[in-house]
Amino acid sequence: MPKRVDHEERRHQIAEAVVRIAASRGLRAASMREVAAEAGVSLRLVQYYFHTKEELLRDVLKHLGTLLAQRVGRALEGEPATPRAFMYRALAALIPTDDESRRIVLAYQEHYLLTLTEPHLAPEGLTYANALLDVVADQIRQAQEAGQVARSEDPHTAAGIVMALVSGLQSSVLAGQHDGEAAVALLTAHLDRLFAG
Repeated sequence: MPKRVDHEERRHQIAEAVVRIAASRGLRAASMREVAAEAGVSLRLVQYYFHTKEELLRDVLKHLGTLLAQRVGRALEGEPATPRAFMYRALAALIPTDDESRRIVLAYQEHYLLTLTEPHLAPEGLTYANALLDVVADQIRQAQEAGQVARSEDPHTAAGIVMALVSGLQSSVLAGQHDGEAAVALLTAHLDRLFAG
């Protein structure tokens, strides 16, 4: 009896190969042949699932967004969090503090930078950053209603600032300017000021 192929698992295997290449050698090294070798499959199989490198890269960027969302989801497991705790746990999960998060964030930034010069590689409807911005703004609104954040703060502006901080902290950790612990401490200091009431 022929072995049944799990197509979703195969696509995941190929996407993970691209993530490893992007995090270790950069996306320029991610030719279809290199991806096949890294995934341990034939070039023909990669081309079966992804007809072009552009299609592959768009799918991998979605995959990375899912990995980041899963990290945030794991960080938020457990009892319901206050707005301050929610923001700390969700945003700290996006800062590279271990090998797994470093690999994911580095590969995501590699892909993101590529889409700045080649916007056609960005998947349609990719709104992870905008969705997270809206969630953070909503948490700030809730904190204002509870008297934990000053009413003078514009929630959307404050959310934009904290998301820009997280993005900068990600880059500073990847570049070796801060380690993960120091970056999380800077995030904490900013949230302490924001939630001073």
